[in-house]
Amino acid sequence: MTDNDLPLADLKVVDLSTVFAGPHCARYLADFGADVVKVERPSGDTARNIGWRDTDGSTLWWKLANRGKRAITLDLRDGDDLATMKRMLSIADVLVENLRPGKLEALGLVPDELFDVNPKLTITRVTGFGQSGPYRDRAGFATLAEAMSGFAAMNGEADGAPLLPPIALTDEVTGLAAAFATMVAVHAGGGQTVDVNLLETMLQVMGPLVSAWHTEGYLQPRLGSGIAYSVPRGTYQASDGGWIAVSTSSDSVAQRVMELIGVADDERFQTFDGRIANRDEVDDLMASWVKQRTTIEALESFEAAQAAAAPVMDVGEISSDPHIAERGALIKVDGLVMQALIAQLSRTPGAVRWTGRDLGVDNPNIPDVASHWFSDT
Repeated sequence: MTDNDLPLADLKVVDLSTVFAGPHCARYLADFGADVVKVERPSGDTARNIGWRDTDGSTLWWKLANRGKRAITLDLRDGDDLATMKRMLSIADVLVENLRPGKLEALGLVPDELFDVNPKLTITRVTGFGQSGPYRDRAGFATLAEAMSGFAAMNGEADGAPLLPPIALTDEVTGLAAAFATMVAVHAGGGQTVDVNLLETMLQVMGPLVSAWHTEGYLQPRLGSGIAYSVPRGTYQASDGGWIAVSTSSDSVAQRVMELIGVADDERFQTFDGRIANRDEVDDLMASWVKQRTTIEALESFEAAQAAAAPVMDVGEISSDPHIAERGALIKVDGLVMQALIAQLSRTPGAVRWTGRDLGVDNPNIPDVASHWFSDT
């Protein structure tokens, strides 16, 4: 399969965003064949200096978030470089940017003016709080969205502090949301802006908890690994020190778990409401049952009962898991192991073509006329 066979091969994308959420949006488009040009300031994107490094000195964040993209540098405060950017946008399908509201316009890239030149252009704007509202000018970071969305307030042990996720959760999810919204706008013919922000993306992840507050004043407390509407649900330690995770969000599965731990005849545990009302006792019974068995014994019993449980695995363990191997969920690109595509399409699959490139490596191919895009490299 050549690059031209990929499903988004006819999509030209300029990625002016930095760090994670915006670059992830453009990365998902690149994964399915879009010709994405990553535009950095001459000093480089911050992601080039965050976190772990590969053997060549490049950060793993950079290589993942900017895979499949061409890499150029432009100083948009320079008239010639700004003119180059405008020429690129005159033929591009998508611009992804995550400057604070108003900053794109301050650079001389006014959306309405860009649409006048290129009516098919979609401008995806990724910010912390959106293009409007009293918080629009605040610095936008995933941590702030996780704190303000309700996520941190209910995350953690009952008697502990509110917890933030130990990964860039909001950036990852917002990248997916932005890629989806971008393709909706492209499908509609472009000529519009896409306003995606970290806070509202995390608010979407909260599910019906917003409705629960407005209908009955319900605020979910911190439940550790528990969940409000299903018990038992959590992680439980086996006799050999291993941990398993249990879910009973299906009533039939919950009934089989109650049978498994020997309390199916107890009327208190025969409905969701009953189990929730007796949360602590059900959790204690589940923990005691698992503690009397090794990890393998507990998991085998769950599988035999057609109930839902899984081992708690670290990244090293999931990396060597046979299911992950057969699915091809991890791939090696330019010698670096990383995640494969977000989804597998049966007729028009995507492809990871290369990892994030060296700073300005594609500068020699910068187009100098509006009718020209990057030459093949």
